[in-house]
Amino acid sequence: MEVNDTLQVAKGISEYGIMIMICAIFLILSSGLMIVCFKWFKSVIENILTDYSKQLKTLQETATKNGEAMVDIAEGLIPETQLRIKNISGVFFDLAVERVCRLIKRIREENHIIDKEATKAKIRTLLTNIYEDRNSKFDSFRYRGKVLSMYCNPEWIEEVAKVVEGEIYNEAGPNNARAYTNVKAIYDNIKLDFYHRLNQ
Repeated sequence: MEVNDTLQVAKGISEYGIMIMICAIFLILSSGLMIVCFKWFKSVIENILTDYSKQLKTLQETATKNGEAMVDIAEGLIPETQLRIKNISGVFFDLAVERVCRLIKRIREENHIIDKEATKAKIRTLLTNIYEDRNSKFDSFRYRGKVLSMYCNPEWIEEVAKVVEGEIYNEAGPNNARAYTNVKAIYDNIKLDFYHRLNQ
């Protein structure tokens, strides 16, 4: 068999020339080498892609587990955060009750309350100051990405103003205990409205 192959090569050299035979052998070897290299590269790339997809799957599973853990942590923090906000805001609203009661007493003593329009304007100005002062302090705290003042309602000023007017112009005359009870009641409503707004 080897003798026959050798004779075939010798016959090819004599018929086509040595250069053509060398080129033919070179082309055959080059083609074989290219096929081997291509198969090798293909196996290397397939291995890399397999490893990469395994790593991606592991990363995805880790990210999913981390996401679930974050949700659990967030759900655990929401009640605790709400409780903290309710305690802090409760102090501010209770302070507002005291400030409004003092405001009623001061307006009764210092103002010419017979001029109702001027008195009403002064009440709203002072209540707006209390409202804005509280909001400026609420701006230091955040809940669900918003500052706490975003959960406040400017309509509260008018609600409190009506209670203050009712106390100043009460036909039964001044009564600090009654004023405290009425102001406390309106601020309890405001507190509840604030808490409802936190959950909307």
